[in-house]
Amino acid sequence: MSAITTDMNEVRRLFDVPAYQLNNFPSASMFVTKTEGVWKPMTTEEFVALTNHISRGLVELGVSVGERVALVSPNRVEWNILDIAIQQVGAVVVPVYPNISVNDYVYIFNDAGIRHAFVAGEELAHKIQGVASQIPTLDKIFTFDQLEGFPNYKDLISLGAAIPQNKITELKANVRNQDLATIIYTSGTTGNPKGVMLSHNNLLSNVIACKTSIPADEHSRVLTFLPVCHVYERMLHYLYMYCGSSIYFAESLDTIGPNLLEVKPHVFTAVPRLLEKVFDKIMLKGEELTGLKRKIFFWSVRVAEQYHTGKLGFWYKIKLAIARKLVFSKWQQALGGEVRAVASGSAALQPRLAQIFLAAGIPVLEGYGLTETSPVISVNCLKKGVRIGTVGPLIDGVKVKIAEDGEILVKGPNVMIGYYNLPEKTAEAIDSQGWFHTGDIGTFEEGKFLKITDRKKEIFKTSGGKYIIPQAMENTFKESRFIEQIMVLGEGQKFPSAFIVPAFPFVKEWASRKNIQIGTTNEEIAQNPDVIARIQEEVDRINGGYGSWEKIKKFALLPQEFGIATGELTPTLKLKRKVILEKYKTIVDDFYKDDHHE
Repeated sequence: MSAITTDMNEVRRLFDVPAYQLNNFPSASMFVTKTEGVWKPMTTEEFVALTNHISRGLVELGVSVGERVALVSPNRVEWNILDIAIQQVGAVVVPVYPNISVNDYVYIFNDAGIRHAFVAGEELAHKIQGVASQIPTLDKIFTFDQLEGFPNYKDLISLGAAIPQNKITELKANVRNQDLATIIYTSGTTGNPKGVMLSHNNLLSNVIACKTSIPADEHSRVLTFLPVCHVYERMLHYLYMYCGSSIYFAESLDTIGPNLLEVKPHVFTAVPRLLEKVFDKIMLKGEELTGLKRKIFFWSVRVAEQYHTGKLGFWYKIKLAIARKLVFSKWQQALGGEVRAVASGSAALQPRLAQIFLAAGIPVLEGYGLTETSPVISVNCLKKGVRIGTVGPLIDGVKVKIAEDGEILVKGPNVMIGYYNLPEKTAEAIDSQGWFHTGDIGTFEEGKFLKITDRKKEIFKTSGGKYIIPQAMENTFKESRFIEQIMVLGEGQKFPSAFIVPAFPFVKEWASRKNIQIGTTNEEIAQNPDVIARIQEEVDRINGGYGSWEKIKKFALLPQEFGIATGELTPTLKLKRKVILEKYKTIVDDFYKDDHHE
């Protein structure tokens, strides 16, 4: 512990980070928001002053030490203001995803005993007010937007005007490094969400350890669009503040393209699903080219596919330089032209995608972690080394051992306090020696780079007793330009099968090139015999790399993408396998109906 605290200087609690930025980088624009078409900065000084005003209002409101306060909002500066203001009075922040089900709100609010909730705007305010009768502890819902019938968060400024600032100084002084700072409810792929209890030290240890992994400083611009209620983006917000960087809020997921061009960020974070979409768009543009331009484009992609992180040969370097000059420089410009790193996390990244982006001079750095580990355990970084297909070297201060069954066990200052109100689950997750059991299977490459091979719970056996590793297979199949999403299934069955969501824009483009009529709606395309036959070719080709027991024998094309709103993906875009199996049960029964009559 001492190594961390000396390094931290005066940063001992999360709310010390903005003050640290103010002391060390006083002229920084801490947060920048686009309002009415203009990017408007909030200085660190304004941010710190506002959090102090809000903290005084919370005291007058009667928010007590240890009380759990809910924050429900998409990314916006008010979220960060409340996050720090709540912590300063010794209360506990409970961030909640704005797009979860009403039942989840009821469960989380009751489990955490929420009295006060701060929400973004009209839709969320009415949604939570609609179930308030099922949450006996809930007293007030404050909104960030000005709204009829709801108190506004700015009302706290006048409310707390009579509270002296030294009251806040005193409350802050009583908060210790080891104290509970936040409870983050994980979007369980099964059952009710679990409240992960993280201390100030848990998150700060991660901030300090990751500082060398990310090429950001007080001159850097970062673009944020992943949900800050997720531990990954939230820890990075503290890290950006600690580095003195300016944090720009993307307007929405739909405006990331234009926002990248306007902000020209040096760093941003992404999930693999987003990088896949970016890549698909680039490839579709390539398909539209003709003649020499088209030849050069696809030649460059082939060059990129041969890239590796070892020593590159002389001729390869020359080819890569030509490809970067003629083709990849345009890809870099599409991301703003100044990107030094894209941090990828939350799910497995296709190695081929990492390879192509790295070759293109866009360093996509894959890391690994869980909410329970605050979150980062390991990360590929330019200083310690990058290995494609791995999640990089361990961060400082974190230990990992591989259990006999291959499970990754973690120990370090980043490991959670435990699950809120769930002592049995905590005891299951953290053993008597203090090792946290991740539920992931992995190995070390070159004794240094951690490689995740699968989720322990997601590996399944066929009826023949053979193991299938679905996530690894899914990533390989998604390398096909025809396949947007895929879920491999077949637990306890004779063979694996799959649900496939076709890459509809590419399939349409392919059909028009081949003069094939495939219909216009997704439903028509998914049922079209030519499309099914073409995707069968892809499946057969990729199956060639697998053992006989692993080959996908049957598949169904689905007309709709798996989504968060439709319940098939968690807010961090992981497949909810049980939900998908239940939803398409008739198709699954159809896959295996012949087997059951033998």
